[in-house]
Amino acid sequence: MGSIAVDDATMSRPPFKVLVVGGSYGGLSAALNLQDICSGRAARCGPDAKKAALDGTSAAHDGPQFAVDITVVDERDGFYHLIGTPLAFADESYAEKCWVKYEDVPALQQSPNNIRILRGSVQSIDQERKIAKVLGSENGPKPIDLKYDYLIAAAGLRRVFPVVPQSLLRKQYLFEAGDHIQAATANRHGVAVVGGGAVGIEMAAELKLVCPDLKVTLIHSRDKLLSAEPLPEEVKDRSLELVHEAGVEVLMSHRVDRTEEFVDNGHKAYKVYFTNGHTLVADSVIMAISRSVPSTTFLPREVLNEEGYVKIQPSLHFPSESPNSDDHLAIGDLVKWSGIKRCGGAMHMGYLAANNIHMRMKQAVSGTEPTYLELDEIPPMIGLAVGKKAVAYWPTNGVSSGEDVNKLFFGDDLGFDICWNHLRLGGYDVVKS
Repeated sequence: MGSIAVDDATMSRPPFKVLVVGGSYGGLSAALNLQDICSGRAARCGPDAKKAALDGTSAAHDGPQFAVDITVVDERDGFYHLIGTPLAFADESYAEKCWVKYEDVPALQQSPNNIRILRGSVQSIDQERKIAKVLGSENGPKPIDLKYDYLIAAAGLRRVFPVVPQSLLRKQYLFEAGDHIQAATANRHGVAVVGGGAVGIEMAAELKLVCPDLKVTLIHSRDKLLSAEPLPEEVKDRSLELVHEAGVEVLMSHRVDRTEEFVDNGHKAYKVYFTNGHTLVADSVIMAISRSVPSTTFLPREVLNEEGYVKIQPSLHFPSESPNSDDHLAIGDLVKWSGIKRCGGAMHMGYLAANNIHMRMKQAVSGTEPTYLELDEIPPMIGLAVGKKAVAYWPTNGVSSGEDVNKLFFGDDLGFDICWNHLRLGGYDVVKS
């Protein structure tokens, strides 16, 4: 690993304090990429590190090094692979893999070891004074004031169960997943999955893959799957074909009116009533309709749009008219930006945010005018796992599907290893192809 000369002014100043709100794909990407750059390493999610990994060489960052203290605040006690939820709620052994406690993530323990994980939530921020009120599990019921130099909002969206687990501790999550799996796989009347978006499709297909004898019915209120997404009709039609190929029964244009619980031979069951007069009996009804709400209640109202998303500049900074906007950035699912929300986009934003904060540090020390990296407009694109197969759409490549597409986009574990390795959560020098 090469080293970068550090001038006296850089060495003599106290560490820059960076607060990252959210410890998922975007938040961890920002924290780890910033740690890399400030310690003289090429950013792990950047092109230099990727090229070095392919060449089998080491890579250094050619900018100045800075002492930095990074605090990541997250409500959970570990990194949860959100993409894996459909399989985690179908397979208990996979559920074990899908959530890794922060203390067990090697990258967060690696030298220079300047990333602190604080389990809790940010209640509010004073953007002008750069102080956050943090309610932490270690501090009791009283919030503490946390001063920062730079803030990255990466808290994502609040999603309902079972789109994501509601537990905040890994131990509780495993019970939550186990109870859900037991209820969903009773295998008398089968399971009904309501919602033909990406989450519903993947949940239905993964249940059928793990339990081939289980009757799984996917219910959607519209005449096309993925109806809420700005995708070509070919993607939606091919998704339906793959769902059928996976062995899932599909009810299109069926809007749920109500469900009624009843006892069937001593077992709990449900009768689903549709607005068209049809009915369906199931052992379990999974509502896979994601009523997602941005986790931005801690942010000033003036930086949000009417739906609660952060109105970012292309540099990922808060709106220019807000106080200290160049010291506040937002990334991931909670930003108002083009494209379908994806973990790949969140990790890329984390890399850009790390670079742009480093630019601000250079400006603070040497007065250098920052040249920010900017986020391009993102066209609609998707990778959707449907059992053993997947369908993908990229504007430049069009639509593709099959088992090879599933392998390319999701590997053998709904993308866990792909994301883990991309972020080098096993350690900076642990690089897997």
